[in-house]
Amino acid sequence: MTTAAAPPDAAALRAEHDALARRLESRRSIDLVRKGVYLGFATFVALGLAGGFAWDRWAFALGWTRRGPPAPRPEGAPLFLVAALAGGLVLLGFTVRTFGAARRCMRVEDADFERFRALRARLGLDS
Repeated sequence: MTTAAAPPDAAALRAEHDALARRLESRRSIDLVRKGVYLGFATFVALGLAGGFAWDRWAFALGWTRRGPPAPRPEGAPLFLVAALAGGLVLLGFTVRTFGAARRCMRVEDADFERFRALRARLGLDS
């Protein structure tokens, strides 16, 4: 003996609709994308700084520039270069992680929004 599943009543559908509406009021993914853009800019600055330090250290020694006499090579370990490069790589990791989280969050929000639209159509709220 098989029985057909009883269709959900309008009150349950309306409650689900209202819960989805509250959840979709603000999109967390947009905040994560904004944070990722800020981190991306900081990454760009840090890696550019590391590139500038590398250029100052090795450009004349390798003959990559023709402006003026060669500057003396800085002495000692390239600590600022290593620090800027390490900071840039750490920021790059955070940037990639933040954009990945934003993408996952967007997928969930898109699925919720599709369900929300289906509920509105089923409840007859859209004209």
